[in-house]
Amino acid sequence: MHRLAAVIVPPVLGFDVSIPLMVFNSVPHYDVRVCTARPGPVPTVGGPDVVVAHGLEALEDAETVIAVGSGGEQAPPEVLDALRKAAAGGARIASLCTGAFVLAQAGLLDGRRATTHWGLAGDLAARFPLIDVRPDVLFVEDDGIFTSAGAAAAIDLCLHLIRLDYGAAVANTAARLAVVSPVRPGGQAQFIETPLPPERGTSLAPTRAWALEHLDRPLTLADLARHARISVRTLTRRFHAETGLSPLQWLLHRRVDRARELLETTGLPMDQVAGRSGLGSADSLRKHLISRVGLTPTAYRASFTRVNG
Repeated sequence: MHRLAAVIVPPVLGFDVSIPLMVFNSVPHYDVRVCTARPGPVPTVGGPDVVVAHGLEALEDAETVIAVGSGGEQAPPEVLDALRKAAAGGARIASLCTGAFVLAQAGLLDGRRATTHWGLAGDLAARFPLIDVRPDVLFVEDDGIFTSAGAAAAIDLCLHLIRLDYGAAVANTAARLAVVSPVRPGGQAQFIETPLPPERGTSLAPTRAWALEHLDRPLTLADLARHARISVRTLTRRFHAETGLSPLQWLLHRRVDRARELLETTGLPMDQVAGRSGLGSADSLRKHLISRVGLTPTAYRASFTRVNG
């Protein structure tokens, strides 16, 4: 069991408190403890109090520590000290949304890339000039420290951490149980000019679902547009509006995800993994996997076969 501590720093949204519990507890691999500087009832913004049973001692043996909340306000000094101690002891450190301000106050983001909710990214950059703030991404990893944007992006980061720990298959299981989309890449934009198409009934979700069922085929823009019954130009515009990615970028991400899952859960030869995921050849599989995760297919399979075994 991977020991994980979520440190709650008021003011905090009740939804943010629920994210690590919902995502990490959806698979039987994590011992999740929610803690705070002063155990007991913790007020949430616009919602009921949540009762937190654990104090900061929960960080002492945690392998992953996630800072949640603060709203950009000053965190208690004992929280900052506990975070510094956990980082110095080798724990993986992360934050959800405005939890980035807590890590910044602890000095853990100095000289690093980081993100937070786009509405507060300017404040983070102004108050902590040593941080390279990225306001337009879902989550960022810099040398073992992870920060995420708000709301759904925090779920994306939690799923990404599960994938790092136990592979794509377990992360996809967590996503399905939480009824959310598979892991989105961290570099995807936080927000887009048109979050939903203005016309009713024009979502491309059915076309994306169809594409996922046919990743082994050489899908083209014309194929996707034909399924959606729109022009290629309209497809490209709406696809970017809904996902933040071009259709071909989205397809490549999904193909690599499928290849990772096949490598983890089957003993198929590399050329068959490449074929079933739509990457074409073993050489193409190798190229894209190294680019995405820094491992060859053989090394990736060996690593996650050991983890999942």
